[in-house]
Amino acid sequence: MPMNETLPRFTADLHRLSPAQRHRFRQAVAAFVDDLRAGRGYFRVGLRVKGVRSAPGVFELTWDSNGRATCQYGPAIPTGV
Repeated sequence: MPMNETLPRFTADLHRLSPAQRHRFRQAVAAFVDDLRAGRGYFRVGLRVKGVRSAPGVFELTWDSNGRATCQYGPAIPTGV
């Protein structure tokens, strides 16, 4: 099951989005998580997930015409910790 950890900059950037932008972002995240859970090994084309060349292991998700978020895979977060 996908788990996440956010950084302070992410939280600050999220709060600066308009309500409509936050809604579109949350829709994209929900689709991203659905694709992870499906385990197909790829993401739907509309999410435009791609690797960031200058940062190995970091991926970019485009959620709006001028809205992008980055993420990276890491070790599993133990439950109950």
